[in-house]
Amino acid sequence: MKNFLGSFVIGLLFGLGLVVSMMVNPLKVLAFLDVAGAWDPSLLFVMGAALAVTFIGYRLVFKRTAPLWGAGFSLPTRRDVDQRLLIGASLFGIGWGLVGFCPGPAITALAVGGMEVVYFGLAMVFGMIVTRFILQRQAQNASA
Repeated sequence: MKNFLGSFVIGLLFGLGLVVSMMVNPLKVLAFLDVAGAWDPSLLFVMGAALAVTFIGYRLVFKRTAPLWGAGFSLPTRRDVDQRLLIGASLFGIGWGLVGFCPGPAITALAVGGMEVVYFGLAMVFGMIVTRFILQRQAQNASA
């Protein structure tokens, strides 16, 4: 129960931060990405704050031997840049640049409105299903 409650509070804080910073507004995000046009640099402050919190948070957390509500830290073991990473990052960036949503803010924006976020969410889920199908097929072909 503590793990659930902790995750809920952290998720709520994250979502609140997304709303306050206007990251749930795709027009604000698109204005930030439009560096050749009517650029809105205000989201630089959001990124700066996120970097500062992350920098401090990592230093505090990794002084511990284990997380508060877990047996150990789950850290990525791979550090290589492969085709899957490049394709995924490219699709993420293209989607973010086209519509102004990425998954975190889009899920948060479901609470505050608009059909465009519903369409984005459906497209995101469809993309996840297609990706899972492709990866399963690749795994089956590799083992055959």
